[in-house]
Amino acid sequence: MKFSYEDHGQVTVLTISGELTADEADAFRRSCQERFAAGVKDVVLDLEHLMLIDSSGLEQLLWLMEELADINGQLRIVNPDDTIAKILEITRLDRRFNIHETIEAAAKSLR
Repeated sequence: MKFSYEDHGQVTVLTISGELTADEADAFRRSCQERFAAGVKDVVLDLEHLMLIDSSGLEQLLWLMEELADINGQLRIVNPDDTIAKILEITRLDRRFNIHETIEAAAKSLR
């Protein structure tokens, strides 16, 4: 898994590529916690290049949403590919997450 982020005040755009599985869970949490320590309250999670997510990866997304809620922040998911979107639909997590087609649409929804 590779991830990068771009901070815009209290909002960060976190881009994940590759796989979000049990092997990457700790690195994902550390990266998110670093963003929280930097004052980020809202996360736009760009999943365009995420190819695989397992149950541990889904758990990390739920953890992130809960952590943000604890600091009065919000999570937006952007552009999951067809496979990831299907996984979110099958697990009914598409009902829990705010999913957008573009980063711009996700950012506007945070206002």
